[in-house]
Amino acid sequence: MKEKIIETIRQYETIIVHRHVRPDPDAYGSQCGLVEVLKTNFPEKKIFAVGKEEESLNFMRRLDSIPDEVYQGALVIVCDTANVERIDDQRYKTGDKLIKIDHHPNEDPYGDIVWVDTTSSSTSELIYEFAKEQQLTISDEAARLLYGGIVGDTGRFLYPSTTDKTFMYAGELIHYKFSRTELYDKMYELAPNIVKLNGYVLQNFDVRKNGVASMILSKELLQKFDAKVSDASLLVSVLGNVKGIIAWVFFIEEDDQIRVRLRSKGPIINGIAKKYKGGGHPLAAGASIHSWDEVEDVLRDVEEICK
Repeated sequence: MKEKIIETIRQYETIIVHRHVRPDPDAYGSQCGLVEVLKTNFPEKKIFAVGKEEESLNFMRRLDSIPDEVYQGALVIVCDTANVERIDDQRYKTGDKLIKIDHHPNEDPYGDIVWVDTTSSSTSELIYEFAKEQQLTISDEAARLLYGGIVGDTGRFLYPSTTDKTFMYAGELIHYKFSRTELYDKMYELAPNIVKLNGYVLQNFDVRKNGVASMILSKELLQKFDAKVSDASLLVSVLGNVKGIIAWVFFIEEDDQIRVRLRSKGPIINGIAKKYKGGGHPLAAGASIHSWDEVEDVLRDVEEICK
C-alpha cells in the first residue's frame, strides 16, 4: 500500500493534504509533516496543507489558503480522519484522486487508496514509517512536526497505544535538529485562565458508580473562565490521574451541540461513541449530543461497560 501511495504521489503535480476538524497535534503533525516531507523530495510539485487553523497549534505550522480551482486534477490526501463527516474543508471531494491515511478503526473506508493501521500510536508515526521505508529525505522541520504528533497522541508516551516501534521511531526523530524543550513548552503550557479552569474541573468533577466520572462544562462556565471549547478539550485527560476512576466523560457545550469526550483506562468506549454518532479509539473517543437530557443516557452506558 505504501508503494502504491508513493507511485500515485509521483503521478501528480498538485497535492493537497487535509486532516480532521478541531485538530490535535497528531492531525497537524501528520498533515504538515507529510507536506514537508513531500516538499523536500518533490520541490517541483505544488503541495499544500489546508483547513481551518487552530490558533493553539499555530506554533506547529501555519496552513495554506488556496482557491477552488487548485483542486482540479489534484491528488488529495486526508490524514488522521476516520470518517468523511470529520474532514476539514469539504473541497477534498473535488480533487482527481483521494488517499486516506489513518490509525483509527476503518469504519468509513473512503478514498481511492486506503491505508489504515490501527496498531500505530498515531498517524504521524505512519507518515514517518512511510517516509523511512520509501527512502524519502526527512527535513528537520518534518521531523519536528512528526515527533510532535507522536508525542501528542501518545500523551508523552504514557498511553497504551505506545509500542516498541513508537519508541524506536521517536528515538530516531530526536536526532534531527529541533528543540524538544521548545516543542514541549508550546504543546503543554496553559494560559492562567485555563489553569484556573483546570482547578475548577479537579474540584467539581462527579464520581458515579462503577468507577465512572464526569464533568459538565457549559457555555456559561467557559465564558466565566474566558475559555474556548478547544481550551476545554485540552483538560480531558486530567481525570486519568485520579485513583479509582476507570472511565470518564467530559460534556462540553457549543452553540449547536454538546461535545462528548470519552476516556477509559480499560473498558472499550468507542462503541458508546458510535452509538451517539461519533467514534475513535477503544480507550479515547468522541461524539455529540444535542440535549442535556442525553447526558444521563451516555453515563448509564459508560457505567454498564465499567461493571
